[in-house]
Amino acid sequence: MFKRKQIKESYDRENQRPVIRSSICTGEKVAGFKDIHTGKFTEVMVIRDNRDMDEFTAKYDISAADIRKEW
Repeated sequence: MFKRKQIKESYDRENQRPVIRSSICTGEKVAGFKDIHTGKFTEVMVIRDNRDMDEFTAKYDISAADIRKEW
């Protein structure tokens, strides 16, 4: 009935890139941002299904093609 208001958040586009980290053993996926210079990963949210992925891309205004996947 009522839709939640989507708040756009931002990240440092010059120094960070969006990354999905996936565990080889458990298959758990975590979305976040990796610093280009230091390699430090900042976790944002757990990805359980496509709705979570859609929420992540909409929240940070990212296209799915721009997200890298790491194991």
